[in-house]
Amino acid sequence: MPIYEYYCKDCQKRVNVFFRTMSTASDDAARCPNCNGANLQRLVSRIRVLKSEADRLESLDDPAMLSALESEDPRAIAGFMRKMSAETDSPPDAEMNEVIDRLEAGESPEAIEKSLPGLASDVGNGFDNAD
Repeated sequence: MPIYEYYCKDCQKRVNVFFRTMSTASDDAARCPNCNGANLQRLVSRIRVLKSEADRLESLDDPAMLSALESEDPRAIAGFMRKMSAETDSPPDAEMNEVIDRLEAGESPEAIEKSLPGLASDVGNGFDNAD
């Protein structure tokens, strides 16, 4: 069952149009499910690639990123933290977001640690675990 995304120019909404078979799928046959309008513009649908946890963690093993981390560049550390968060589907909590924002601004990890004394002693990794 093919599903296509369109922008309806009549009701100005993004809509999904379902066709029963591939042979019946066509832009001419598409109708807006909201207003039944035919004035639709076909959109490129977003896709998502499913990766195993091992594949996601392997993507963090980037030699360029690791060498930037070794140079102790605050921006590289922030980039690594954001990528790690995205790859592990663990959004940072408010305090960790503050740390990452300050690293991206170029502030040294040592200065951040001094201004947030409880940070180093906190148990956990600073990421919310929804599991």
